[in-house]
Amino acid sequence: MTAASAAPRFDLPEPDAFTRPYWDAAARGLLLLRRCGACGRAHHYPREFCPHCWSDDVVWERASGEATLYTWSVVHRNDLPPFGARVPYTAAVVDLAEGPRMMTEIVDCAEPDLVIGMPLWVTFRREPGQEAVPVFRP
Repeated sequence: MTAASAAPRFDLPEPDAFTRPYWDAAARGLLLLRRCGACGRAHHYPREFCPHCWSDDVVWERASGEATLYTWSVVHRNDLPPFGARVPYTAAVVDLAEGPRMMTEIVDCAEPDLVIGMPLWVTFRREPGQEAVPVFRP
């Protein structure tokens, strides 16, 4: 199979001019959020407007990297490349310390050790030639 005919990957971000600061920060091991200057609320995923009050007065802000586990599911089958090679993996939703809820993956923790409300810290999945992707661990 040539590179041109390789199966598409569904786990890779497609940065654009707007999201480039987010991915550049991730490469440095930092998680960024957007905060609204009008209502003061933080949000994630990055958007050019506030999803709470619709203001476009939003700026990038460094997140603490702290979160708590809201919910999770262990995925045992996924046919989309490259997820099939990663199963089982833990898909999760975490509450960031700054308020937003974020979809992610839990790493370095066996499923029986997961507990709703457990503290988590951001870390980053790094693959050569790819964007660093935020994931969380205990």
